[in-house]
Amino acid sequence: MKSLGKHLIMTALLLETVCAVPGLGASSRPLAAPAPDAMVATAATAGPGAEDPDNLVGEFAKYFKKYEDSATRVEAILALEDVEDAGVVRVLVPVLKLEEAEVVEAAILVLAGFESPEPIQAFLAALEGEKKEPTRLGLLRALASGGYGGALKSLEKCLKDRRSWAVRRAAVLALAAGPEEGAAELIVALAADREPAVRCAVLDGLAAMGSALVLDPAAAGLADEVWQVRASAIEALARVRRTSSVPLLIVQMAREEGRLLADAAMALETLTGRGFGQRRELWERFWETYKERYEIPTDAELAALLAAKKARAEEYSPPGAVSYHGISTPSRSILFVIDVSGSMENMVVEREKFADGGYPSMHRIDIVKTELARTIERLEPHVKFNVIAFATEIKRWKKRQQKANALGRSSAADWVRNLEAIGGNSKETYSSVGLAGAANLEGGKTNTYGALMAALGYDPKSPRTGDYQVELDTIFFLSDGRPSTGAYIDPADILREFTGANATCKVVLHTIAIGEFRKQFMKDLAKANGGSFVDLGR
Repeated sequence: MKSLGKHLIMTALLLETVCAVPGLGASSRPLAAPAPDAMVATAATAGPGAEDPDNLVGEFAKYFKKYEDSATRVEAILALEDVEDAGVVRVLVPVLKLEEAEVVEAAILVLAGFESPEPIQAFLAALEGEKKEPTRLGLLRALASGGYGGALKSLEKCLKDRRSWAVRRAAVLALAAGPEEGAAELIVALAADREPAVRCAVLDGLAAMGSALVLDPAAAGLADEVWQVRASAIEALARVRRTSSVPLLIVQMAREEGRLLADAAMALETLTGRGFGQRRELWERFWETYKERYEIPTDAELAALLAAKKARAEEYSPPGAVSYHGISTPSRSILFVIDVSGSMENMVVEREKFADGGYPSMHRIDIVKTELARTIERLEPHVKFNVIAFATEIKRWKKRQQKANALGRSSAADWVRNLEAIGGNSKETYSSVGLAGAANLEGGKTNTYGALMAALGYDPKSPRTGDYQVELDTIFFLSDGRPSTGAYIDPADILREFTGANATCKVVLHTIAIGEFRKQFMKDLAKANGGSFVDLGR
């Protein structure tokens, strides 16, 4: 039995899903996905096949529409996981257009798991005949995860979809993850797509394939007006290592600042093994000396060079970096997200860890407020920033990113110092005597999903051009408790939804935990979104 939790993470990170399944010829007969009622009638009247002796497909068609809660629907879908029957495709394709993300994810998991020709042929025929965007996106994600061959004709049609950039992007990712011959040539044709998210997907996909066809569009992408595309271009040149990329990245260092400057420097270190950090003059001197005879080091040589570089890393550390709870970033556009739910009023247990911090008290909220205010007061004027405080509701310091000038720093630091934990233990006395409103216990829950999605300003259910082109490129997220309210509460669901939304935003998420709840969720959030995790203690 496959792991649903693991799959949900992997499907949110499609660029990391690289499967190799032997090629299978596409069906010559398109199979349009029937309407749900027609699907139920067809499947219910069909008898059990050789690959479905228990008639699970028929039972699914009979009972699924009666289930009203998502958990039961997911359970019903997963009952089909090991059924190698074309009927599974017939009954699950309509599920892909439902609004319940966890239900759709379960359907994608099953559709991506076929191993025999019959259901794979039915799957490819469904993709060939499907016209509706939500269903096509689900099928393309299942194709990317399953790695089925024989879908070239359908994917070509998706790549040419003028109405939906999301479909074009998903088709690029599916091609990059699959075994199709000539996939790289089809992908590179979209390198100049009008939608930045598609241009990013082309660069990311070709780089994941290790294709040299990425080099020219990546070089062009270094001049793109959208920073997310430039970030993908820099990463692509680092992953597909060629000597010709070295001078391009050195020049790029002069054009960038903040996080992308650091990305360009890191790409140069990955290419060469040299450890000059963000000191462009040293890279220029190095290249002027060696450019006529330079060769990219082998993997073994690179490993030795990087080990030596690590030993002297501090010598070339970037000036003006922002540090918050031990996590340093060169970013020039930062968002701090701080938990002010009721549990933040609790005292820390490991008080010796915080004894020398000069905090007003050992309450979690006082510790994190003090540290955040101190960090804000140290920000350089060229940095832009904002602050979000969240419990049940989400509150911003300002509507948009602000310059860290003297006025901005003073205003934000005061705003942070005046924050209070909402509905904490000290308020429970009110509740015990019938004054629940005064206690505001409902307002003191932990809306992790709402806070993270507010940080991106992104609604993944209705992708539109420009939604993902956020100004900020780095988020610090601090929380002490398990999610307890919001559209999604389960950590696996929140991880899937945020990581999926951030796949186009390309924001780095650093997570910081304080308290006694399970830390793996925070670790997974940071790892899946390019950031670091820090545990402040209990």
